[in-house]
Amino acid sequence: MLTVGDRLPSFSLQAAVSLEKGKEFTQITDKSYEGKWLVLFAWPMDFTFICPTEIAEFGKNNKNFSDRDAQVLGFSTDSHFVHHAWRTHHEDLRGLPFPMLADVKHELSNGLGILHKTDGVCLRATFIVDPQGVIRWASVNDLSVGRSVPEVLRVLDALQTDELCPCNWQKGDAVLKP
Repeated sequence: MLTVGDRLPSFSLQAAVSLEKGKEFTQITDKSYEGKWLVLFAWPMDFTFICPTEIAEFGKNNKNFSDRDAQVLGFSTDSHFVHHAWRTHHEDLRGLPFPMLADVKHELSNGLGILHKTDGVCLRATFIVDPQGVIRWASVNDLSVGRSVPEVLRVLDALQTDELCPCNWQKGDAVLKP
């Protein structure tokens, strides 16, 4: 698995971005949001149980990420058509404000090293990537455990201070001065 200090691999993927006729899909690359922080998160499969709770929570917090000049990008190895169908049929995903990338050829998941060794689906991995394309935080959960979106926001806040942030640091707390 790629980790802190590694560069985000290049990718070019179809994405489900809207339910509006004629505007459902677009191509997203590693260069689509140059100059922004990226919060990239992967889930195992569409039409499952834990995944929509996480995706919906990222959606509810999209403005918080946007306020921090960060673009959220979610993905799995399902196709953009499957993503679109899921958004259409799942109440919590209909108004999703960020792209759902379709990594059907496993180009991004292989590049990041996050495919489950036996099931062949993405692990619940989360990466924070700085505006220069360098991974600054990486986290992965077992397939059966959802991640914490507030923790992703907390870490993004800490990284953006460019200071030493102690354990349990929260935005607005004092940073360490050596």
